[in-house]
Amino acid sequence: MDIKLHRLESFSAQDPQGRAHKVYGYELMARAYPWLDAAVQWEPTGVVEYKLASGEHLDLGRDGSLHGAQSGVHLRRTTFASSDTAH
Repeated sequence: MDIKLHRLESFSAQDPQGRAHKVYGYELMARAYPWLDAAVQWEPTGVVEYKLASGEHLDLGRDGSLHGAQSGVHLRRTTFASSDTAH
């Protein structure tokens, strides 16, 4: 089966020491009809994976945290508090 990654999102995440990391979310796409060269159609598989900008694979925890199996880094998505300036 032919597959490729389609980038869905990118965001910042922090490790416990407060260092920022860039994270990319990808969906695996499968080639719908590999025998047809002229009509290359890619369809989503529903499988999403996350990677650091360096390419290291990240596992997504149930609580939304990310863990790098290779480096052991633990990350949390950075959230920005919005402030309402209207009075």
